[in-house]
Parts: sequence; C-alpha cells; structure tokens
Amino acid sequence: MTTNLSSGDNKRLSELYEKVQDRTRLFLGYPVSKDFDYTELLPFLQYPINNLGDPFTESTYAVDTREMEREVIEFFAQLFRAPTGNWWGYVTNGGSEGNLYGLYLARELYPKAMVYYSDATHYSVQKNLLLLNMPNIAIRSQENGEMDYEDLHNSLLMNRHLPVVIFANIGTTMTEAKDDVRKIKGILKNLAIKNHYIHADGALSGSYSAFIEPRPAFDFADGADSIAISGHKFLGSPMPCGLVIVKKTNRDRIARSIDYIGSVDTTITGSRNGHTPLFLWYTLKKLGLEGLKERALHSLRVAAYAEAQLKSIGIEAWSNPNAITVVFPAPSKWICQKWQLASENGLSHLICMPNVDCAQIDELMADLISNPEGINYSFQQQQPAPTFTPL
Repeated sequence: MTTNLSSGDNKRLSELYEKVQDRTRLFLGYPVSKDFDYTELLPFLQYPINNLGDPFTESTYAVDTREMEREVIEFFAQLFRAPTGNWWGYVTNGGSEGNLYGLYLARELYPKAMVYYSDATHYSVQKNLLLLNMPNIAIRSQENGEMDYEDLHNSLLMNRHLPVVIFANIGTTMTEAKDDVRKIKGILKNLAIKNHYIHADGALSGSYSAFIEPRPAFDFADGADSIAISGHKFLGSPMPCGLVIVKKTNRDRIARSIDYIGSVDTTITGSRNGHTPLFLWYTLKKLGLEGLKERALHSLRVAAYAEAQLKSIGIEAWSNPNAITVVFPAPSKWICQKWQLASENGLSHLICMPNVDCAQIDELMADLISNPEGINYSFQQQQPAPTFTPL
C-alpha cells in the first residue's frame, strides 16, 4: 500500500530543498567539495547496497560494490606509496572512523603505548583516545599549527621506556598545517625508540598532497603506518565518507572470521555504506591522476588569489605553504553566518575547495568592504578602505 505525502509535508520538503540550495552556494568555511554530479548513479539508490565485512573477502550479502571499493583502496595505496603486497584498507563513513581505526591497530600492536598529538589536532581524536582508553600527551603546536618538534622530542625523552604512537596531522582543522612525518620518524630513530607507530590524519590535505611540489612528508614511504582521508572533502560526495589505508600485517592482528556474514570482521562497523565506494570509484575514473592534480592546482591558485585580495584591503591574511586554507581575523558575525566561516580564538578561515572560484572570493570581498565591523585591519581605521575592483 502506498500513500502520498500531505500538502504540508510536500511544502516542507520544498522549503528544505530551497534552503539547502541557498546554504550550499554560500559557504567557504568548511572543507566540502560541491562540484560533483552523480546523476548517472541515481538508479543505484533504489537498492540496499551494503559492503558488509571485509572488502577483500566475499560475503553471503551480495548486494554490494566490493569490487569498486577494492579499486579505490588500491588507487590510494599506490598514491600513498604503501609497501608492495602489504597494504589493506576500506571505505569508512568519514575521517574520524579512519583515525579511530589507525589508533585501534596501534593499540593492538602496542597495548602499553603512549599517544602523542599536537594541541591543534581535531577534537574528535581526544574522543577516539577516550573510547580506546589510550594514555596520551598533547604536544605544543607552532604558531602556524604544525607540531612543535622540540617539545615532541623532550616529551618522548621523558617517556622513552614506553612504546610510542604518533598521531600526525596532515592539515590541521583551522590552519591546514602539516606535521612532517619524515622529521617525526627521524626523532624516533635518534632516540632509539624502536616500538612505535605513526598514524597520519590526512582528512583534507592527504587527498591532494601527492600532487603538489615539493611533496609533503606524509605517506608510507616517509614513515607512516596508516593514513586516513575524507572522501567528501577534496573528491566530493553527497554523504560523508572516507577511507583508511594500513599495513596488512598490522590488520591481520585483529581479523577474525564471522560465519553469519560469510566474511571476515576487520572493520569498525559491520554494515557499511555500499554507495560511497561507488561515488569515489566514479570520481577517480572520471578524473584520473591528471584531473585530480588539476583540482589541487586550481584550489591553490584560488587560495593565493584570496590571500592577495584580503591583504589588498589591509586584512592580515596568511596561509601555510601549499595550503588551500586562508586564515584571517574573524569578521563580523553577519559575514561569518552568511558565508558559514568557521572561527576559533578570534580567527576565521576560508577553504578554497575545487568548486570555489575567484568570483566567489570577489563576492566575499565586497561583503567585507561594506561590512568592516569586527575585522582587524592592519591600516588605521580612520583611513578609507581601498576601492576593490572585482575580476
């Protein structure tokens, strides 16, 4: 039996659709790509696709996209220079799950380890550490958000009798600072700490860091033992997703066979979204390596433009090297709300995702000029703001 929605419910859906359209157009403060088109995949939404269990093991639940998921994992394993024949991964529901998985493997490998992470780390990491009951120490961050390596060295020195787990940020939340995995690995080597594990949180920056020069030190060849990224950020997806790549030998420590599903229990959740691997596979096939590289270069060009335009009207904007995030003093509440700008400790940022163009930056600039309240200009306030000419 089918029933139709009431006129009131239909109206609510129409209003919601208009709101989502409007609010999607006007946001620059969060790392979400909006330039995707999955129209060709709409027929798949009619089916309960579930990649239950391990993506590399078949299941009695066969309405799945495991084959596509495996191809996505292989693509990123190669991109992140994972050891040949010793990699594994799966598509997660987001970066937080990928980070939880990396820390989970680290705990199983070194149950008595101490975890080290910078104070610029995403808030979800402390929650993950609490869930896993892992002791931890926060390391100071530098002014740009990158880990303070001297403080890390000193903290490790005081606890060198314990195994070490390092949680490295490959793009912090507010400033997109990247911790140097190669440098961290060098500190561990100099202190002769053999029992260690390095997890790299590349939620945003990890997705495109392999395409920029100089290439940041963030992947397996640089010393990482696992890497997590988000899929809905740089790549783009209508629903949150991500993936985690680990060394297969470490994953094998937690794998166990489950008769009920005819597969292996190796993931955090049992049922897993089967549509998001399809979205990611579709994107990778459409763009390829060159298309992904061009997305990264486009974002870097727009970020450089945004920083220059902000500085041209006296706003002290800045960005980390090869970052698509531009940081500046928090503007008025009205502007933060309109453009959905994330703010913390008096600073805001805009993130130049692949869908952002110079025209959007121009529109934001016009708002900043006409509503200067709350902005800390570097020039004296009695001076008139310089005239801004859009592209």
